[in-house]
Amino acid sequence: MPFLQAAPMLSNQYLDDRVLRSYLRRVLPPAVLSAIEGDLTDLGEYASSAWAQSRTRERCEPKLTHMDAWGERIDRIELTPAWLAAQPLAARHGLVAAGHETIHGTSARVHQFAMVYLFHCASEFYTCPLAMTDGAATALKASGNQRLIDRAMPHFLSRDPEQFWISGQWMTENAGGSDVSGTETVAREENGRWRLYGRKWFTSAINAQTALALARPAGAAPGSDSLALFYLEPLKPDGRWRNITLDRLKDKLGTRELPTAEIRLDGAPAELVGEAKHGVRQIAPMLNVTRAWNAIGALATMRRCIALVRDYSNRRVVFGKPLAEQALHQDTLAGMQAEYEAAFHLAFYVTELLGRVQMGQADEAQQNLLRLLTPLVKLWTGKLAVTIASETCECFGGMGYLEDSGIPQLLRDAQVWSIWEGTSNVQALDFLRAFRATGGLQPLLSAQRAILSQVQAPELEPCARAAREGATRITEWLQKASSGERERMEAGGRELAFGLARMLALSLLTRHAEWALRAENDPRPAAAARRFADHGLLRLKSNGLHDAQMLASDSY
Repeated sequence: MPFLQAAPMLSNQYLDDRVLRSYLRRVLPPAVLSAIEGDLTDLGEYASSAWAQSRTRERCEPKLTHMDAWGERIDRIELTPAWLAAQPLAARHGLVAAGHETIHGTSARVHQFAMVYLFHCASEFYTCPLAMTDGAATALKASGNQRLIDRAMPHFLSRDPEQFWISGQWMTENAGGSDVSGTETVAREENGRWRLYGRKWFTSAINAQTALALARPAGAAPGSDSLALFYLEPLKPDGRWRNITLDRLKDKLGTRELPTAEIRLDGAPAELVGEAKHGVRQIAPMLNVTRAWNAIGALATMRRCIALVRDYSNRRVVFGKPLAEQALHQDTLAGMQAEYEAAFHLAFYVTELLGRVQMGQADEAQQNLLRLLTPLVKLWTGKLAVTIASETCECFGGMGYLEDSGIPQLLRDAQVWSIWEGTSNVQALDFLRAFRATGGLQPLLSAQRAILSQVQAPELEPCARAAREGATRITEWLQKASSGERERMEAGGRELAFGLARMLALSLLTRHAEWALRAENDPRPAAAARRFADHGLLRLKSNGLHDAQMLASDSY
């Protein structure tokens, strides 16, 4: 028999996840953990079986059919099998509802995002419309529009697959993505009803039962302040579109199972969510939610990569022994693991804050901390997911470059995390806005002091010291940068954001390592903290603006 290399396999992704299970034991009351472990175990098994099944069938993508056999325009979308399976599963487990229910109090968001983390990779990005639905529910609740709340919320939060609805977000147009001020879609009042006219360039999950869209009321002034937020139900009960034409599905690098369309609105009926202006302000409440989903999705990608590499390392024998026993491979995997563990604790710390704020149990400092950290965690985890996915392809050698191994898809899909909900530069600029609006870094620095005050183990003192020194260096850099021109601050904004994210992530990982040593006699989180600290926290530049302007220009 010729040699056949065994493919990587996944066991139950909850029961096999040391990091998640240890974290939940630390932060959740025992009664809450006991109540939710059934859901987590089920989703962990689903993640395992979905990976195995995906390797036995040919990959497919959504299909758009413009015309029926008789020449009638139908614009029908056919979804992938994984998407068809994901919808009832998401409803029954309450992947949106759990984040809004009060039964687990401030732990609601931790419960929800633990499920999302396990579900994401198996769902073929069905988590995208779930994130948008969660964001839509948050925006509608904040709007106070009782008619729309009564209409949509029971569907958004339903656990009945027959009643559960998802939502899209129709914001992006040809003129731009993050800069919505150039929105060209026009809203006109006709016979007592608003109708939308224009073109939306990216509309993910076009099969959604509802959507939120930005449009400019006819005659309104230019600029983002004059935009209004509208609610739509794009499909009639018989499945036909309400004055909407689907021009094409986007041909994307990754997330190819997610049906993302380019559409035209030709009088699509819509309802105002709030007043006929300030629509951008009305979508602001959803940003903390959708960016948290983005971070957890990126984290799930990292975890999937490492789980596959770890299993393959035990199966692949080279130079006379398994990869798992070879020192350089061990060092590579340890580096990936340390980065992932630090990112895990920062991302879930943000979900804890989100839960407290949502339940009205966060003081002003915690609210400001959530505002500061949300763009930071989205920025860092998005970039880190690409790095780890790339390393994963390399860990598999040539097999990591073959599409039918399933490994390259991890890399192609990972790239979206640094683009969705605003690119890395957009997040850095948003952080700087939050920095100015909340009065500086004090909420973050106070949180770090409280976190590190819980670290007593002598072997963890070097990690705590590295985190404190990082905070000192950042504070000194900010004092110099703040005294100069605004552009100088912005030029360093991205590295500042990375440094702050890594600084607090190290603090959180070190705190968990302290608890794990004491409560579980587990030295692995401490090893991760030491390795992460060795990787370094900061790359702040002393002459960033001048060098950037010179190097970015073709002229001498």
